[in-house]
Amino acid sequence: MPPIEEPPEPWRAFFFELDNLLTEEVQLHCCGGFVVTHTYGVARTTRDVDFLGVVPNVWRSLTEIAGEGSLLHKKHKIYLHAVTIATAPENYVERLVPIYPGAWRRLRLFALEAHDLALSKLEGNRERDRDDVERLARAGYLKPGILRERYCSEMRPYLPSNEAQHDLTLQLWLELVSAIQPGQPAR
Repeated sequence: MPPIEEPPEPWRAFFFELDNLLTEEVQLHCCGGFVVTHTYGVARTTRDVDFLGVVPNVWRSLTEIAGEGSLLHKKHKIYLHAVTIATAPENYVERLVPIYPGAWRRLRLFALEAHDLALSKLEGNRERDRDDVERLARAGYLKPGILRERYCSEMRPYLPSNEAQHDLTLQLWLELVSAIQPGQPAR
C-alpha cells in the first residue's frame, strides 16, 4: 500500500490539529488558492482554505475552531474561510475531487473540479480570480466548451442578479482560455 500523501507544512500541522478537535467526520468543499495550488499544482500563495460547503453543516463551529482569529490561526498563520458570496455550478458536488485522501481520521477535504472552480470565481472577478483562471488554463485544466456549457445550464439560472455582467465576464474568460495553449508560460 503506497504511503498516504499529506500537505506540506504549515498545512500538515494545521489540518492534523483540526482533525483532532473534530468529534465527527466533516467534509469541506474547498475552493480558492488552496485548491489551485494543492489540487492542480499551480503555483500561488495563500494563507487560507476557502470553502463553499461543509457536511454536516458545522460552518460556525469550524470557523470558531479554525477560522480567522482562532487559536489555530494564531498558531499556524493559516485559517479556514467560509465563502458566502459565490455561486458554484448546480451539480458541483458530483464532480468533487478528494484532496489528500486518508490523511486524517475525521477531516475530509474535497476540491471543486477545475471548471467548477473557475466558474465559482466568476461573480467575484477580482484580479486574483482572473489570474487563477489563466493559470488553470495554462496548466491544461480548462476547456472553453465545458466552461460555457456548465455556466449556461448549471449556473446562470441561479445567479442572483447582473446576468449581463456575468455573461460578459464569461465571454472574456472564454476568449482568454481559448487563446492559451496549455503549457504556455505566463505573460
